[in-house]
Amino acid sequence: MSLFESLPVEYEGKRIYDIAYSNDFKGISEFSKEYNKSRSKKICIVSDSKVASYHMDAILDVVKNYYSKVISYIFPEGEPSKNLDTVIKLYTLLIEEKFDRNDVLLALGGGVTGDMCGFAAATYLRGIDFIQVPTSLLADVDSSIGGKTGVDFDKYKNMVGAFHMPRLVYINLSTLDTLDKRQLYSGMGEVVKSALIKDSSFYYWLKEHIKELAGSEKLDSDTLFYMINQCNRIKKAVVENDPHEKTGERALLNFGHTLGHALEKYMNFELLHGECVSIGCILATIISEKKGYLSCEKSSDVIEHIRNNYSLPKLPTDIDIEQIVLNTHNDKKVSGNSIKFILLRDIGDAFICTDVNDADMIDAFKLYMTDFN
Repeated sequence: MSLFESLPVEYEGKRIYDIAYSNDFKGISEFSKEYNKSRSKKICIVSDSKVASYHMDAILDVVKNYYSKVISYIFPEGEPSKNLDTVIKLYTLLIEEKFDRNDVLLALGGGVTGDMCGFAAATYLRGIDFIQVPTSLLADVDSSIGGKTGVDFDKYKNMVGAFHMPRLVYINLSTLDTLDKRQLYSGMGEVVKSALIKDSSFYYWLKEHIKELAGSEKLDSDTLFYMINQCNRIKKAVVENDPHEKTGERALLNFGHTLGHALEKYMNFELLHGECVSIGCILATIISEKKGYLSCEKSSDVIEHIRNNYSLPKLPTDIDIEQIVLNTHNDKKVSGNSIKFILLRDIGDAFICTDVNDADMIDAFKLYMTDFN
């Protein structure tokens, strides 16, 4: 199926799906041949308008001989489409095409598509199979892995969702050739987050290879594979230890996301998710230092690495910091009156902190706007 070794993901000691890596879509044919031996299943390819223009024909070509019916559902690209209205239209199509519990959805696209398609699969007829085929760096390294699905509700990020594991995550590295620099830099926000929470050696590898990663027009497959695979291994380990976010370890994946999501909402999703995560990582690093957990030297190292290499957007000078902090109170990570804020004790050593208050967040944001924006 793959030019590279697949990475199995387990649940309670049982292998539940593979993360497969390739430079084309041909392996999806091999998977489908085995997965649907009777050819009785129907498949619906779910994608946004932009991704579909690049990759829909290729996907249709590799699945057409292995399913009894092949249809597609294309929605307008962008975060504004990640809502229940879009899902309802997908439900309607599936009902009209007589999809049943034996059938399958395939998410072709970035995080918006994967989250929304996965949520539809989790809830249609109380759950049908789905396949993740991520086409963005951000989806490759984070959102396609782990079974979290969801949609935004009234501009609140991922407030409606479900846990639903895919049958396969298929990463075609060549799809990244269609991304512009901004999308690639956005994905790097989740890459550096992964390193910061669990793997200091990977963080220093990123620093050593930053010219190749951030400066090249086209990355070679081996470098891409190593970077994406390392992120997948980090998330795989966390998800396997805490698949439904019960023990708390999975919350570590939210490093940079508390204020990142709040900023994303405040900016009406005009900034990319990974851009907001990168800024959120800097803010969380500042708080880690100010509260005495992270050394000044390590804090400066992280902040300068993110600032200097990932082309962060400049925030408006009249930004309402207090409103952004207020947005965190509606975050899904809030538990009772406390928020699970992820901080760093060291590079590669994240932990859950419940004593980060509004003043801490406001002070960090003010410092960011003064010194780093």
